[in-house]
Amino acid sequence: MINKDKFKDLDEKFYADRANVIAQSAVTRNGITEAAIDPDVIKDMRHSFSIELKQGEITDQKQSGRCWMFSALNTMRYRIIKDYNLETFELSQAYPLFFDKLEKSNYFLESIIKTVDCDLQGRLVKHILADPLGDGGQWDMFVNLVKKYGVVPKYAMPEVKSSSATREMDAYLTKMLRSFAKDLRNAHREGKSLEDLEAMKEGFNEHIYKALSVVLGTPPKKIDFEARDKDDNYIKEKDLTPKEFFDKYVKMDIDDYISLINAPTEDKPFNETFTVDYLGNVVEGKEVKYLNLPIDELKKAAIKQLKDGFPVWMGCDVGQSFIREEGILDTKAFNIKEIFDLDFEMTKEERLDYSESLMTHAMVFTGVDLDEDGKPVRWKIENSWGDRAGNKGYLVMSNAWFDEYMYQIAVDKKYLTEDQRKAWDKDPIHLKPWDPMGSLAR
Repeated sequence: MINKDKFKDLDEKFYADRANVIAQSAVTRNGITEAAIDPDVIKDMRHSFSIELKQGEITDQKQSGRCWMFSALNTMRYRIIKDYNLETFELSQAYPLFFDKLEKSNYFLESIIKTVDCDLQGRLVKHILADPLGDGGQWDMFVNLVKKYGVVPKYAMPEVKSSSATREMDAYLTKMLRSFAKDLRNAHREGKSLEDLEAMKEGFNEHIYKALSVVLGTPPKKIDFEARDKDDNYIKEKDLTPKEFFDKYVKMDIDDYISLINAPTEDKPFNETFTVDYLGNVVEGKEVKYLNLPIDELKKAAIKQLKDGFPVWMGCDVGQSFIREEGILDTKAFNIKEIFDLDFEMTKEERLDYSESLMTHAMVFTGVDLDEDGKPVRWKIENSWGDRAGNKGYLVMSNAWFDEYMYQIAVDKKYLTEDQRKAWDKDPIHLKPWDPMGSLAR
């Protein structure tokens, strides 16, 4: 019980300490993080790198949770820009958004059918109902979209109001899906067969397709590729399907790219693979799969891929120790201990176990600064928040921050050791749907 009679004594004790008075003045005027910024970090975390890939103009996901799409497409457009000597180029982010919403809707309805005999108030069904088709995603989920639908240039399906600001669209689609879930469970209770439920689901999918066409536009079935290179040469090829465009112009062996994670918790041994139940988008697509490795192994694989001239998709907890204006991710960014006179630090394992941290955002490594021994000092990151965030859209990450808040990268499996490739071939251990490794980048 809080004893309010002690407040007077606590106030006297608070104001007797000069440090408390200074902290109160600074924080009430500026906020916690602004008052706690360590100026030495800003000086030390320079945007200079010994290995640096030149990308096109920075992209902007605006008011949407599509970072995983933007970052994956940014690794792909890099290849087009490089191969065809372009100043910049952008792939459509609205195109995969359309199909991700459609596929997630179908995945949700399939999950409802699978769980019709489960308690409606149970944790599993409540988890499935919580976020039927949110914006977030994982690398393997994007792979599923590309393999089924390909990609298109941005001009072939440009941004619209509901792709740049998805909250309203998501709210109405979620209402539809929860209503459909009610209808499916009621039909099952009334004795309808599995075939009847599947037929109902197909009808519901048609409604979702129509709704998506209304708010996002109809996806193109054929596109023309047009671009002008740095030497003013005009490139054009007509009448390509989105899959043909991906195969011919992105030229990425996407099946060779796998997800490495660092989850140093007791329930997830290193050199084992994992998947998460009820996590996915394309029902018939590949399951989300990770290989759990020590953090230094993620760094080694990422550096190898960067040295070969290819960017690296990654997932992290971007909100931790982040100086947004300067675009700095560093564990020493804020002197929080001095503000509160309390050390409440946790290990990475403890943060995962106690819900203090998990992957929240996907970006792209486009550079790294190595010391004389070849060890990483800081990392260059291409973000998707426009050119007003960070250093013209780019962030810089300290190596110590990588250790604590980096959770996932997608790399070509050729950069793994032979033992790691063998470990990748193991059947995955299944994690609960609410495991932190099932978090989605937004």
